[in-house]
Amino acid sequence: MKRAFGTVERITGVDTPGQLTAYLVALGHGGTHWVMGTVYILVPFVRQDLGLSYAEVGAVYTAMAMAAFAINIGSGVIVDLTGRRVLLLGLGLGFCAMALMVIGLVPSLLGLTLGVMIIGGANNLWHPAAFSFLAGRFPNNRGFALSVHGVGANIGDALGPLAAGGLMVWFGWQGAAIANALPMFGFAVIIVLIMWRGERRDRTEAPPSVNLRTYFQGMIRMVKQRAVLGVCLLAGCRTMTQNGIYVFLPLYLTDVIGIEAVVLGFVMATMQTGGMVSGPIAGTWSDRIGRRPIVLAGLAATVLVVVMLTLIRDEILLVATVGLLGFALFAVRPVVHSWMMDLTPPGMSGGATSLVFGAQSAMRMVIPILGGFVADTWGLIHVFHLVVAIAVLGIITAALVPVQKTAAAAP
Repeated sequence: MKRAFGTVERITGVDTPGQLTAYLVALGHGGTHWVMGTVYILVPFVRQDLGLSYAEVGAVYTAMAMAAFAINIGSGVIVDLTGRRVLLLGLGLGFCAMALMVIGLVPSLLGLTLGVMIIGGANNLWHPAAFSFLAGRFPNNRGFALSVHGVGANIGDALGPLAAGGLMVWFGWQGAAIANALPMFGFAVIIVLIMWRGERRDRTEAPPSVNLRTYFQGMIRMVKQRAVLGVCLLAGCRTMTQNGIYVFLPLYLTDVIGIEAVVLGFVMATMQTGGMVSGPIAGTWSDRIGRRPIVLAGLAATVLVVVMLTLIRDEILLVATVGLLGFALFAVRPVVHSWMMDLTPPGMSGGATSLVFGAQSAMRMVIPILGGFVADTWGLIHVFHLVVAIAVLGIITAALVPVQKTAAAAP
């Protein structure tokens, strides 16, 4: 074990205790995505059970994005002005688990909508606290730290659907929702108990004695930077691409290809496995050669693989292609977020995270309902053509983001 950690330490330049902290935060992130991944795998079967149209399913996901946007407005400010990152991390994961319970216990369009809205909001409570914690703890290795955080998401997105797909065979979608929620309550408590003492002993950033006027003046100066706005637009395009795939790929595989729940869970897990491999490589590499080349390569590869996906009908080849899609798509995520942290002044990483996730949530509102309209009108296959167009817009944006000096690292 020591030898393995020593190898990682030499590659990344991060000490072993720091690595362990990053991994713990990443596992908590995996818990939030375990819940999200469960929702994505349940919804095709909820749709069939409740008789929902694709547009109605899209509207449910748009409601999730709206809740995420609303919570996002204040969560970053709360993180920066209170410094209570660990408490907010525990609350974020706990609310995700509670919402999944709601979906299972209230089998209706109302229960589904309420549940996904809580999940969307809780996820945007998690991210500012986590990004602020990691960006402050790893000022010179943000690509590594945020890529590990992203791998946690991939693990949760992989295992959640696998567990849900298997549980649905015996308990149906309601039982699967409830069963997948229960472990996350305990996980939230564990995170708070383990990290609370460490946060008190060694805060990444001490609670600032900054008044609100000074803080918001800093936010306004940051928003006026073209590079910051460009990265926000880029993050929004990447998230729209990812969300379009998350929402409509399970529907396409069940309704058009005709695969069963267990196989669907396996296919979606394969996509996350690709991300587990590419995320740390891309994040660490971007620390050395820069963010832009990695983003351009990842989005270009995503476009090619999504086009391939629309042409394949063989199940084995389909699984391999979805794995390639995850490898390309999830390589971009930690690099874009690291790019934003590079542009963020000290003491404002929570607010910057809210800014970038606010852009993501605002743009993510569009794709589910627009994709649902496209699917109802012309067919599910054409939603992927829309996804390709959005990814191309992301490539153009990444190429045009102006070069700007990296902000000073937080003390």
